[in-house]
Amino acid sequence: MSTDTFITAAPTDGLPLPQRYRSMAVILLGISMAVLDGSIVNLALPGIVRDLHAHAATAVWVVTAYQVATLVLLLPCAMLGDLVGYRRVYLSGLFLFTTASLGCAFSPTLPALVVARTLQGLGAGALMSVNSALVRLTYPRHQLGRGIALNSFVVATASVAGPSIAALVLSIASWPWLFAVNLPLGVVVMVLGLRALPRNVAPAREGLRLSPLDVALNVLMFGLVFLGADSLGTHFAGSSTWLRPEASALLIACGIAVGVLYVRRQQREATPLFPLDLLQIPVFALSMCTSVAAFAAQTLAYVALPFLMLEAWGRSHAVTGLLITAWPIATVMTAPLAGRLIGRVADGLLGAVGLGLFAGGLALLALLPAAPGNADVAWRMALCGIGFGLFQSPNNHTIVTSAPHSRSGAASGMLGTARLTGQTFGSVLLALIFAAFGAHSAHGPSIALAFAAAFAAVAGTFSGMRLRAAGAGPADLHRAASP
Repeated sequence: MSTDTFITAAPTDGLPLPQRYRSMAVILLGISMAVLDGSIVNLALPGIVRDLHAHAATAVWVVTAYQVATLVLLLPCAMLGDLVGYRRVYLSGLFLFTTASLGCAFSPTLPALVVARTLQGLGAGALMSVNSALVRLTYPRHQLGRGIALNSFVVATASVAGPSIAALVLSIASWPWLFAVNLPLGVVVMVLGLRALPRNVAPAREGLRLSPLDVALNVLMFGLVFLGADSLGTHFAGSSTWLRPEASALLIACGIAVGVLYVRRQQREATPLFPLDLLQIPVFALSMCTSVAAFAAQTLAYVALPFLMLEAWGRSHAVTGLLITAWPIATVMTAPLAGRLIGRVADGLLGAVGLGLFAGGLALLALLPAAPGNADVAWRMALCGIGFGLFQSPNNHTIVTSAPHSRSGAASGMLGTARLTGQTFGSVLLALIFAAFGAHSAHGPSIALAFAAAFAAVAGTFSGMRLRAAGAGPADLHRAASP
């Protein structure tokens, strides 16, 4: 029996209460699990190497396999959601993610763990691909900003909470429990999802199809570029890697060549897998550029700051952790305000103001003297968090609502793709900066923070350009969102 029989179709303007609350609980729990598992195993790598008798260099694949699998499946699963329903894709991804978590917990060897993590990443890709599309179906249009702000808040919190949760679990249990905890939670979320998640309200666009060749080209393009960039960045950071720099560069070149072929094929499609049709919408394209540049800035800063505080300033791990925490706390506190302002203030203006604050905070951190006080660091970190929190929800709102309802899945997939692309670019650039200027003095991290401030300023410029592209502001976005 189809699971559709358990669901009442969503009205055209969101779900009624209390089904809306149940739907959001499912959406937020699922995306939290997917985002957390991207970073939760980092602290466990030494234990995994010891218990599975593996080499430290190859253990990095436990993290890389998950990230690559997630990235390459975002757009295919997003289109599949447009075709067969976002709820079906979400629940299928949740089932695969939960089942693969069981495989991770009981993996007897490192290769088995990497395979299980790959499957887990594929499930996470399905979850992330339709996450925002389901939020759009869950909330009525006049409250959608609140739903997207809540979703953005949970994603931001989960993305920085991984190491803390891992430390808590590892303090009382062994590393397999990092995966085992997903099992009961995954089952509960799946049962709730069968009864609460909405179905698509708009029929699939005529002529929409999922070509196996296009899926293969999408996987190759993102996979080759990501693997090459990751290996190259690891090499320049001074760590052992599985490829020589020449081979890493060749992977990137091959990925770009595949991408050229892929995009040329997509130009002939009325509804392409790589959503060139959405990128022709000015506010959508500018929002994507805003997201990529902002997440590159975030990654540059987030990875450089611990080096600056621990190595250059001589702060302890405890003090460093507390100082860095000022950033996510400020983001969490700002997210509700950003949600309330969506619809009242143009998204482009909110994003530009937020990214201006973000760039200012990063520049002030880069210009700190050799021995700053903790208060001087903390308020600058908080300024970064406030700016990032003010930008993220309005930017996501524009990405989701500037697409027609029948292409909500594609917009949702591109949102995740932009985030992961920006983070990957930021990681590679940071490795190059550290290779050129060093990581153990203030010089290299400060230069990285200066680059982060520049990227944040570029992102703010893209956001401000949306004001002209959108005309009068929010009303234009709603017109662009109509099928």
